[in-house]
Amino acid sequence: MMDSLFSTVAASTDLTFGSAVVTILVAIALGAVISFTYMKTQPAFTQGFTLTMIVLPAIIAIIILMIGSNIARAFSLAGAFSIIRFRSAPGDPKDIAFVLFTMAAGLACGVGAFGYAVLFTVILCLLMFFLKTIKFGAQKAAQKTLKVTIPENLGYEEAFDEIFKTFNVQYDLKKVKTTELGSLYELVYLVSLDHLTNQKEFLDAIRCRNGNLDISLTMTPTAAEY
Repeated sequence: MMDSLFSTVAASTDLTFGSAVVTILVAIALGAVISFTYMKTQPAFTQGFTLTMIVLPAIIAIIILMIGSNIARAFSLAGAFSIIRFRSAPGDPKDIAFVLFTMAAGLACGVGAFGYAVLFTVILCLLMFFLKTIKFGAQKAAQKTLKVTIPENLGYEEAFDEIFKTFNVQYDLKKVKTTELGSLYELVYLVSLDHLTNQKEFLDAIRCRNGNLDISLTMTPTAAEY
């Protein structure tokens, strides 16, 4: 019985309505488990992405069922799907990992290896919960982007050194540009703030130094700002 659960059956048998229904239902169930794991292990998520993770394994399984062992059909489907273009920017690495996770589940269901599909889904979901519990790879200091506008008479190279040292903030000046026809400078720092740092007091100190000009602290640094 166990050997039958962990064997590939779709590749060696003809496609039937019953087997197709079972394959799709199993794929949807595994997608729901993976989506639930994602929601419980990620601090923020969108409804669209969680719904996609439920549907994606079923889509992959259907494609595999349609191809079967027919080489000509495989090439025709490859040509049909080549017209699809994904123009969105790459997302969070964890999101990409979950997308590959759901695709692997769909592939396993499509070839009929339901036992393996359930096995690696359970193992990887438990691994995600475990890594979330131990906070694996989490940093005590959060990296953020600090943008400060200063007057032209304030030297930008050492303008906030004292403040950074007072609040024990690690920093790296990434970008300097002039604004307002050269009368102002805009500085972009990559800063590391400890969880004990009072961000309001830190920004107030910078505000007093730059003459109450514009200041912004972005929670997540982005490469586009550099």
